Amino acid sequence: MKTSFDLIIRNACDTTGNLISVGIRDGIIAAIGPALDGVGAEYDAQQQTLGSGLHDHHCHLLATAARMESVDLTDCRTEEAVMAQLRAGTGAPDGWIRAFGYDERAAGLPDRNLLDKWLPQPPLRIQDRTGAYWLLNSAAIARLGEQSLPSCVERDADGLPTGRIWRGDKWLRERIGGSPPSLSALGKKLARWGVTGVTDASASNGTVEAKLLAGAMPQRLVIMGSEELPAGEFYSVGPVKLILDENDLPPIDQTVLRIGAVRKLNRNVAAHCATLGELLFYLEALQQSGGARSGDRIEHGSIIPESMIGDIASAGLIVVTQPNFIHDRGDRYRAQIDEFELNDLYRLGSLLRGGVRVLGGSDAPYGDINPWIGLRAALDRRTRNGTVIGAGEAVDRRAALALYQNTRLAVGAPADLILYSWPEDTNKLGAVSLTLIGGNIAWQA
Repeated sequence: MKTSFDLIIRNACDTTGNLISVGIRDGIIAAIGPALDGVGAEYDAQQQTLGSGLHDHHCHLLATAARMESVDLTDCRTEEAVMAQLRAGTGAPDGWIRAFGYDERAAGLPDRNLLDKWLPQPPLRIQDRTGAYWLLNSAAIARLGEQSLPSCVERDADGLPTGRIWRGDKWLRERIGGSPPSLSALGKKLARWGVTGVTDASASNGTVEAKLLAGAMPQRLVIMGSEELPAGEFYSVGPVKLILDENDLPPIDQTVLRIGAVRKLNRNVAAHCATLGELLFYLEALQQSGGARSGDRIEHGSIIPESMIGDIASAGLIVVTQPNFIHDRGDRYRAQIDEFELNDLYRLGSLLRGGVRVLGGSDAPYGDINPWIGLRAALDRRTRNGTVIGAGEAVDRRAALALYQNTRLAVGAPADLILYSWPEDTNKLGAVSLTLIGGNIAWQA
């Protein structure tokens, strides 16, 4: 009697080019072989590569979905270009215009008066390219009201809001209200790129955010966030996220106490480390709190001197990096960072060779959410203009794919699989023809 499967994928290739077939039952890989003698629905892979689905280990889903409904200022390098783009934008149903990707090279960090010149009406909020600042015009300030404003809202000498808000995402979202962005379109886009899992790395995630995220997309979901983030259905609870800003670091004993409290919750910690100062602070705080634990993470690791790789490996810390930033921001980095520091930028190969576990994430919406951008940059380390940064940090295809995978192509593993082609030409991105999540088709070309 032949073995029964829910789905058999035949005539596929593994990453080494060998022909394989895979039988799936109850959402699990039940059999793998050159050819399977079984019955069930069949899919002809036409000798495309079959592999584990991709996982974005660091992104911000609600902000990314909101950007899909917003004005894109990413390529605006002059004040005139910013104004033109804003004035051509379409307002959201709530009457606001929301823009993202503002580059301060256009006109510095504008206040409400300059924003009023650009667009006096309707209410306008712009997020800068780093995601740290929100910039509001006077109509937006009036809509919020000028009473009981928190410390994240900058004020002038007269005590009036300047329109600049620093790290105030959660407060601003609560104050504006309205309907949250739909995650459905984002989930479909990710499935089309072969993404079967995502980790939302927003520090403010709690009960409210978990309700918005859980079950809203077909991808498997891990949620990082605050200590208040509860366990729940449709997602796994990730580390507590620590936001560290080098210009405003908390007292280290305060961070040590917080890490200790997190340990009592039996959770890991992950810290935003976009500068060397933030990384050093985090490592010292971990040491004072009793040391790192398996599963603790360094988010970004934007600057890591070679001399620190051994310490990170010894501590067992995971570095969650963004190879896509070499492509997306590399030309800016070359203009702003000293030449001798460029090799420390978004390390990859040297971390792996040094025994550090490394994962890949997009940091979307602050980086391109298409994982194939990051995969390509992991191979060639090229900027948009084609300049190579840190050639020694490049890795091969197998190592690059491992950055963005959570499972293996093995019997007993979840059937989170993709069929894809990835041309040898590094100027071309991979293309996915089939995405399965738990054995169910999430995307089919």
